[in-house]
Amino acid sequence: LCPTGGYVVGRAALVEKVAQRITAPGLGSHVGPTLGMNRTISQGLFMAPHIVSECMKGAVLASKMFELSGIRTSPSAEEEHIDAIKCAVDTVAKRVPVIAGTGSNDTAFGINLTKKAEELGADAALLVTPYYNKCTQNGLVAHYLKIADSINTPVILYNVPGRTGVDIKPESYAKLCKHPRIVATKEANGDLTSILRTRKLCGDELAIYSGNDDQTVPILSLGGSGVISVLSNVAPRDTHLICQNYFDGKIEEASRMQIDYCDLIDALFCEVNPIPVKVAMRLMGWNVGELRMPLCEPEPKHVEQIKTALKAHGLPK
Repeated sequence: LCPTGGYVVGRAALVEKVAQRITAPGLGSHVGPTLGMNRTISQGLFMAPHIVSECMKGAVLASKMFELSGIRTSPSAEEEHIDAIKCAVDTVAKRVPVIAGTGSNDTAFGINLTKKAEELGADAALLVTPYYNKCTQNGLVAHYLKIADSINTPVILYNVPGRTGVDIKPESYAKLCKHPRIVATKEANGDLTSILRTRKLCGDELAIYSGNDDQTVPILSLGGSGVISVLSNVAPRDTHLICQNYFDGKIEEASRMQIDYCDLIDALFCEVNPIPVKVAMRLMGWNVGELRMPLCEPEPKHVEQIKTALKAHGLPK
């Protein structure tokens, strides 16, 4: 897929909340393959049958970060984005929900893109915070409410301040979760205290999915619903089991697996995402295409780190 995609693993809280609005099976959390050029879009979905069989509960694509910047500057940017969403919807064929990344720092563009994703059959929208123009909290709330008012699709917010320069504060979440279509967030700010406060203010009105693989169990312990994950590209079943063990009351086992995968998670972030995960997937035999500039191939020492971590976990199996 052009940008970072994803597979959702975890509790079906989000699905339960949007059950009246989507007909696909429940969501969990996991992030999927990332491909660059338009010529590789169809190849990017070659993993769909494998991922569905590995217990993933949802597919996320075009999450608006990573290689998508290359799409946004190409002459056929919007067409390429739409093609990726259509390819995902057609390939997954309702076996799991498809969550389309349709966020933008241009509110009108985000509305238009989300409407097109709806028309194509996407089950929900993942909306990253507006990047670069760094709006205020009031502007952020207004942006999201405007989009949510203009569509029929359930919305998952995406908070990743390290990439966008904007952080959704707990008080803003408290306002946003009152909207009937804003049902969840992919939280990647890395601040567990902030997540704790968001849980306090929002309660069960907002499902929280970890956006960081190294914080899956900690966020589950604060009432999180799962993870939208990079690790799940290369270890989908175990990513699922980390969450499932936690929900089944096997807390120590979930924690053991979280700790055990620390080396591979570190390797998958040894350079900016999605560079390492694409290298890892190539090493596992998946044709995920080349990196799109300005992303480039990793340093040799990082390739070795990825190889070592994969081997330590018996990958590919």
